[in-house]
Amino acid sequence: MSELITILLVDDHALVREGARAFLETQPGFAVVGSVGSGGEAVLVVADLAPDVVLMDLVMPGMDGIEATRRLKQQSPRSQVIVLTSYHDDEHIFPAIRAGALSYLLKDVLLPELASAIRKAASGEAVMHPHVAARIAQELASLPAPDREHYAQLSEREREVLNLIAAGLPNGEIARRLVISEKTVKSHVSNILSKLHLLDRTQAAVFAWREGFVSRFPDQDRQNYSS
Repeated sequence: MSELITILLVDDHALVREGARAFLETQPGFAVVGSVGSGGEAVLVVADLAPDVVLMDLVMPGMDGIEATRRLKQQSPRSQVIVLTSYHDDEHIFPAIRAGALSYLLKDVLLPELASAIRKAASGEAVMHPHVAARIAQELASLPAPDREHYAQLSEREREVLNLIAAGLPNGEIARRLVISEKTVKSHVSNILSKLHLLDRTQAAVFAWREGFVSRFPDQDRQNYSS
């Protein structure tokens, strides 16, 4: 991480972007290096800007924040994404985390808390709105304890794939990291869900977090697999 924490703002409302920029530029150690109004624009500029932290809205016309986060993390894995949104339902929370978002905040966050979350994100530390943290905790608690026993049935490769799923990586990126085909990754994912008796990738990630097989902080796991 550079001495300055570089930040990219992504929100389709110019007023939100301008307000965030005005505040963040008053904070010591922060540098806003970009401000864009859509997920598509974020994906286009992130490789060149390589920001330390991205403040990402979720609901935007065209490419939404979830897909933008997924693609952005492929372009710039070191960039940490903080979701900053008005939505805190399961439909948004779990897909955003699965896509690779590190932190999840609501737009009623106090400005000093936002600045603190940015500093923590730059160091790989997650911050969750209390409601979001409660939902994740509920999801963690909802998985039956016997699932852990099934973990022993996973092959070494399947465990590697599970770790990367929990780190928020899509199949294409998992294939690249493990030097296998995307079709093979899909097969591994199917086997993992079957052996663990889980319904989808989100449950698989939550299972891995809960049981301590992988860190809840995505960037730490990505570093373990970085090339």
